[in-house]
Amino acid sequence: MTSGASEGSESDPMARIAELRTELARHNRLYHELDDPEIPDAEFDLMVNELRRLESQNPDLAAADSPGAVVGGMASATFAPVVHAVPMMSLDNAMDIDELMAWGERVERALDGEAITFVCEPKIDGLAMSLRYVDGELVTAATRGDGRVGEDVTANVLTIADIPPRLAGAPPVIEVRGEVYMPKSVFHDLNASASQSGERALVNPRNAAAGSLRQKDPSVTARRRLSFWAYQTGEVAGGEPVTSHRQGLDRVASLGFPVNPRITLCSAMAEVIEVCRSAIDHRHDLDYDVDGVVVKVDDLGQRERMGSTSRAPRWAIAFKFPPEERTTKLLDIEVSVGRTGRATPYAVLEPVFVGGSTVSMATLHNREQVAVKDVRPGDTVIVRKAGDVIPEVVGPVLSDRPVGAEPWVFPIRCECPLRSEFVQPSGEADTRCVEPACPFQRDQRVIYWASRGAMDIEGLGERTVMQLTEADLVRDVGDVYSLTVDQVEELEGFARISAEKLIAAIDVSRSRPAWRVLTGFGIRHLGPAASQALASAFGSVRAVLEADDEARAAVDGVGEVIASSIGQWFAEAPNRELVDRLEASGVAFDIVEGPAQGEEFEATLAGRAVVVTGAVPGLSRTEASAAVVARGGTAPGSVSGKTYALVVGEGAGASKLTKAEKLGIPIVPADRFDELLATGEIPQP
Repeated sequence: MTSGASEGSESDPMARIAELRTELARHNRLYHELDDPEIPDAEFDLMVNELRRLESQNPDLAAADSPGAVVGGMASATFAPVVHAVPMMSLDNAMDIDELMAWGERVERALDGEAITFVCEPKIDGLAMSLRYVDGELVTAATRGDGRVGEDVTANVLTIADIPPRLAGAPPVIEVRGEVYMPKSVFHDLNASASQSGERALVNPRNAAAGSLRQKDPSVTARRRLSFWAYQTGEVAGGEPVTSHRQGLDRVASLGFPVNPRITLCSAMAEVIEVCRSAIDHRHDLDYDVDGVVVKVDDLGQRERMGSTSRAPRWAIAFKFPPEERTTKLLDIEVSVGRTGRATPYAVLEPVFVGGSTVSMATLHNREQVAVKDVRPGDTVIVRKAGDVIPEVVGPVLSDRPVGAEPWVFPIRCECPLRSEFVQPSGEADTRCVEPACPFQRDQRVIYWASRGAMDIEGLGERTVMQLTEADLVRDVGDVYSLTVDQVEELEGFARISAEKLIAAIDVSRSRPAWRVLTGFGIRHLGPAASQALASAFGSVRAVLEADDEARAAVDGVGEVIASSIGQWFAEAPNRELVDRLEASGVAFDIVEGPAQGEEFEATLAGRAVVVTGAVPGLSRTEASAAVVARGGTAPGSVSGKTYALVVGEGAGASKLTKAEKLGIPIVPADRFDELLATGEIPQP
């Protein structure tokens, strides 16, 4: 699929315009009518922008029905058509800050220097919806369609809890417009259930919401647990007149509709730009997808004077976030083996710029996900990279699949020199290399030991570990502490001074606290939070390892699974020998930290268990858990009846969220984690 200007577009604009119109019409139908897009929004926007540029340069080739000039897609014949009393127009896009500033300058010129108030709203990535009430009763719910004619989906919309079926105190006729969306937590929950039952996974929350609304059976829509944000009114007959967009939102909210709390008023474009930049930074803090910020002139009189083009109002624009999904070629699928033997398939990609960096590899999670997504070497695939999240392959563009492409088959044996057999334990999604001597596992165990979340040995990264193991200087983490400056200096890229720095960093790590040593062992299921709880409870590494399972499981935040895993690990003779060697080499086993690595904090969470799931802005998972412990709390890895609060960020586990909801555990958004830490109280909405 061609997303930018193709070769020859400048020399033969007529042919390129025809090609773009054909492709855009097809993608418009896939997106708006079939809810089955093949390409990310960013690819579509690039094609639209190219078409509009070519049409403006060649006005004799412009056409009124060009995809660059139309809104949305045709209404489906599956549902009854609804003619909108007030057309549902599209918005022009600003693809970067410069384009946003240029729009602001046009607005200021059009209003001849008048004072302007702007409204900034999160651009929800959902499905636009028109709700028409007559005498307080919902009579019609319709999709945007082509802007003039939409689809009647009233029966399905009535299953959405956010949308009131009747209103008190409403004007005789009022049309409320907004966005129907699927919360990310619901999306992840539904996909987890689909994975367990072997059903096809939902592609993304936007498509899932649109597909849910177009079900013939409303009970299917009800099970999808959709939500709604109101963002403006359309037709209104009667009632008190309003003079600004903000007043209209207040009226809609007073009638019982949810209005997004992040809507902001700005008195200058400088403030608008600040809001947009902040929104980019915090887009993943929310439980719903946003792909930009909609900026509008607040005063309705000023809007009327500015008017509209044939497709979009001049008084509003959509500032689009940098793309986090792009298409590229899947060159191959390979398998990496981690420290516990977990075999993870990953995609080798033709490099593509997405999510702020160039991506050439992306995770495919496990063999089941490869099968469910049915991605094959040679496919054009959609790649997603959300901020700092590991890039992943979303799925293939089936229309671009090469003829004869064969399904990928998970290898039978590990690629390590031992060629050990891969095994998928019963009831597990992961496939594992079960040979402990596997050199791939050895390397990853050493890398994990030295990582920031464990022993934090500066300079001992992946490349250096590989050099050390290839030189046969390190066979396990115990050998790290017998390295000499002379040995390290022999490695490629090391001078005497850099070798001395590495050995000094290794020496410093001998005095790390006990929980870091426990974490560094890489015992399956044992993470930093449980390690901290165990170290505090038992006082030393050896006391934790030599305790029985029952005693370990009794520690808050540990439980039977982690306790048993530790016992099984320590029962292996090579692991007991490793513990002895580390202790003999001077690695401290009995340093138990005070709060937050020695820093004193008020014990706001004393005796309280706070579970963190998903990404917390500005903190790693380890640092977030440590922040809870520093304030006297515990940070277990699972939700239980004893949990005080669940902190939910981007990529949160659906099972934790579902369990918390069932148990009535308070849920704290990740962007309000600081409030919880500071006060120990659940932040109020």
